[in-house]
Amino acid sequence: MNIPALKSLALSIRSLSMDGVQAANSGHPGLPLGCADLGATLYGELLKHDPSHPDWIDRDRFILSAGHGSMLLYSLLHLTGYGLPLDEVKKFRQLGSKTPGHPEYGHTAGVETTTGPLGAGFSNAVGFAIAETKLAAEFNTPAHKIVDHFTYALAGDGCMMEGVSSEAASLAGHLELGKLIVFYDSNGITIEGHTDIAFTEDVGKRFEAYGWQVLKGSAHDIAQIAELTKKAQAETKKPSLVILTSTIGFGSPNKAGTHDVHGSPLGPDEIKATKKNLGLPEDQLFYIVPEALKYVADKAKDWKKSFDDWNTLFAAWAKANPELKAKWDVFFGDHAKQLDLAEEPAFAVGEAIATRVAGGKSLNAFAKALPWLFGGSADLAPSNNTALPFGEYSAKNRTGRTMHYGVREHGMGGVVNGLNLHGGYRAFGATFLVFADYMRPPLRLAALMKLPAIHVFTHDSIFVGEDGPTHEPIEQAESLRIIPNLLVLRPGDAQETFQAWKLALAQTKRPTAILLTRQNLKIYEKPAAWKDDFKKGAYIVKDEAKPDVVVIATGSEVSLALEAVALSPKKVRVVSVTSRELVKENPDHWKKLVPAGVRVVAAEAGVTSGWLGLADAALGIDRFGESGPGAAVAKYLGLTAENLAKLF
Repeated sequence: MNIPALKSLALSIRSLSMDGVQAANSGHPGLPLGCADLGATLYGELLKHDPSHPDWIDRDRFILSAGHGSMLLYSLLHLTGYGLPLDEVKKFRQLGSKTPGHPEYGHTAGVETTTGPLGAGFSNAVGFAIAETKLAAEFNTPAHKIVDHFTYALAGDGCMMEGVSSEAASLAGHLELGKLIVFYDSNGITIEGHTDIAFTEDVGKRFEAYGWQVLKGSAHDIAQIAELTKKAQAETKKPSLVILTSTIGFGSPNKAGTHDVHGSPLGPDEIKATKKNLGLPEDQLFYIVPEALKYVADKAKDWKKSFDDWNTLFAAWAKANPELKAKWDVFFGDHAKQLDLAEEPAFAVGEAIATRVAGGKSLNAFAKALPWLFGGSADLAPSNNTALPFGEYSAKNRTGRTMHYGVREHGMGGVVNGLNLHGGYRAFGATFLVFADYMRPPLRLAALMKLPAIHVFTHDSIFVGEDGPTHEPIEQAESLRIIPNLLVLRPGDAQETFQAWKLALAQTKRPTAILLTRQNLKIYEKPAAWKDDFKKGAYIVKDEAKPDVVVIATGSEVSLALEAVALSPKKVRVVSVTSRELVKENPDHWKKLVPAGVRVVAAEAGVTSGWLGLADAALGIDRFGESGPGAAVAKYLGLTAENLAKLF
């Protein structure tokens, strides 16, 4: 290990980071200055990676959970050859640049996930590590280990305070994810000042209680960082937390160790003083130490060789294991083209079945045909119907396909994102719709990343009943619909539920929420071509050539609309609206369903605000629910066919 060269790389990181933040007059220079030695050691010496092939499936992953320190990552990506030009580093935080304020997945090569909300990257890292164990168990042989990489993350004090990190860390320890290594930048500073104003726990003891190996050292000692990382790599049964004590804003004579350097530029005078203190040219912007460039140029050959060696290994494995290679091609092929392999369950018209039950049958039908489908529930599988008959994933069974997340909805969302980001798997999570409120951050991040994660939300209305208003979703469906790029599907019966799952699995650039009922719903008759229209978000269930009224209903309220039609003398067309997002994307189709000039009435067991833009009137629930049998609660709140018919 060439420590002088790594120090020159760290010095270059500090140079680029302070100048980039100052040029933007915005950003967080403290972490990059404090963690530059760690970054240099990781990217220069420890990571298995090839910057010229950033999508190499067996690369080590590095997740910057403390995403505000993004200039650390951008400096490393530029210096080590990830195709990030210096001009982009100079345009830090500028509109359209490859260096946004916080790292964004899909926007900059080498960025593994979108981070910024603290703890999000930590939970993603657990998902990455789970995916590695599963792929290794699926495809490695005694002669060929084609999946063998580590997941690293850098977290700060804020990440350690956020509850999502606790949820994910507890799960990771339970699952014995030995190839997960988290570096904790323990600098004792947050925006408001020293962390001891609000945070005095012993983080190391907490993680030991979670089942982690805890190691401690200095963030400014390259040799020690390398030694601690090797100890972490050697521990196969426990994930490792490497607590590195650092000085935030390292090198700044007047601001190091203070909250002033956390989220504000150093300022021209302090930058000059810092450069002088570090031995950098005081008047040269974005200076890179020549020794660092030479070191990286030499290392590039080694990085390329590691990639080439893996390809040789992969070719030998493929030749020796043609059945496994065929399976690999399924896992890493076009998932959407494989969906027709699933056999649709027999759902007969007139049969009464809850869509959560139909959802379970549909999920299992797809899982039987699609080995890359993996997921589970936040301790609600018996209610969500999301268990798969292929074993339970655990520390002792890495090939199991049912995941037990425990009562950790927020952590589950982050882990599901990490699983989908890793590659090879389509992962899903499940809970009650009302608890989607715990999951808004990872749902939002999945939508932002254009990540095709799937979330099943059952018990989707006041028909939860006896559990009362705390468990009866009112505003949740509508609140999910306002998240940009999230597909929300609320099928009206069992047949629609299978198609909803198929539609969710066909997505490649957005996550999906599938909303399902607790109560039984009768399967209604449908026109011959309904499945094609279903893909456009809505279709006609009951038609009238020249209707007086069009009822647009969703989920369980499609059945309610059909009941209301029988009570009215008017000519009523009933339209099942499974997805308002798809309706908006297919305006010409919508015009065919809802003729101009005809009265439109909407029906959904939830807030009415989102429907009033499509309808003249809406039957819904604009208050919290009550505790009692579901049907009784619905009647008490006025969600009845009689009241819907009155709106015609």
